[in-house]
Amino acid sequence: MPNLKLDLNFPSDVITDILCQLPVKTLLRFRCASKRWCSQIDSPDFIKIHLSHSLATKSNLSLLLKNWYLYSVELDSLRTASELNPPLNVIWGVTDVFGSCNGLLAVCNSEEEMALWNPSTRKHQILPVMPVEAPKGYVNVKPRRFTFYGFGHDPISDDYKVVRMVQFVGDNGFFSAEVKVYSLKTNSWRGIKNIPYYIRYLFQLGYLLFYRRGYAALAGGALHWVVPGGFGWYCMIVAFDLVAEEFRIVPQPDHVDGGFVMDLGVLEGHLCMICNYGNDFVDVWLMKEYGLKESWTKLFKVSQSSLNRDFGQVMPLAYSKSGDKDKVLLELDKEKLLWYDLRRRRAKTVRIEGAPNSFNAGVYVESLVPLGGGRMDGKTQQPASEEKKKSNRKKMDDFLSKGFKLTL
Repeated sequence: MPNLKLDLNFPSDVITDILCQLPVKTLLRFRCASKRWCSQIDSPDFIKIHLSHSLATKSNLSLLLKNWYLYSVELDSLRTASELNPPLNVIWGVTDVFGSCNGLLAVCNSEEEMALWNPSTRKHQILPVMPVEAPKGYVNVKPRRFTFYGFGHDPISDDYKVVRMVQFVGDNGFFSAEVKVYSLKTNSWRGIKNIPYYIRYLFQLGYLLFYRRGYAALAGGALHWVVPGGFGWYCMIVAFDLVAEEFRIVPQPDHVDGGFVMDLGVLEGHLCMICNYGNDFVDVWLMKEYGLKESWTKLFKVSQSSLNRDFGQVMPLAYSKSGDKDKVLLELDKEKLLWYDLRRRRAKTVRIEGAPNSFNAGVYVESLVPLGGGRMDGKTQQPASEEKKKSNRKKMDDFLSKGFKLTL
């Protein structure tokens, strides 16, 4: 055990420089070393410094694997997956993650049961229930099956916000949409007015089933969804500005060949446009300066021949930690991870011990970001016992063995 008197001999800024380079798990243990360290680690200023250092150095990054259960694996090693215990009460372990930002995950069981959760500190905040309300004065109106979600940070007000968008349809082509925004600062929901006409085109069942399921991509302080092309309108990128709380259209790059299906991703905080040309090859574009059309840059192309296999979906997740960014981690068809060498155009399969056979993957940063208030408060999540996990797994296995029907 190191001499704990060192906190009396070193200036506060020196201790901060040392502590900000440590992982969250170590910092949580160090909180017990002394009152001074506890106060320093819990302070809002240190939490921001630690987060900024992690993002700038690309350290403390983890890969989230989403299946019936949730798993986390350190991005630097990609060796062993650890099962996570989400805070919402579920019987079959099907809590979904619809967004991540600064170490916080947004999870839900339904449109009305949601929570914000820091898996590193095991703190969480249950969101107040906001019922889905159909438009008044109309009959035979019902919500569409897919709900659109998003989660991100408002840098102006330093607030974390959840967006929920529900669409309603009725007889004679009736359409309406309800958009609600939750604020962590006020722990309350509010409605958004002036919803643009193109929101009605977001819902296309085949696209939602195969691609993002209505979960937004967070970049540049805005949430992004794809409006797939159709009869009478073209493919669009719709953004919801978390500061202004307004919708807008994001300009796409010029000179892009047509005939592709678009998906969206995020690579090191930048918005990516993934163009899938009939499952033959995929072009990945990146917006270097958010909002500037001229900053779109074609990063790379992935073809079936370069991977030596057929594929339907490709999602870039992260660059390798080498400074020249010569390799990128790809998720393939929600079941495989590959390191793709951009120079040699070769791929190497990543095998993670304990990972599920199929999954959606996403990158998140481990942080000390609190939930509610300026310190590391919020409800502490108790780790699930092995007996409870086994019981839930048995219920899941029994449920799946009987089969089920998906109603759309």
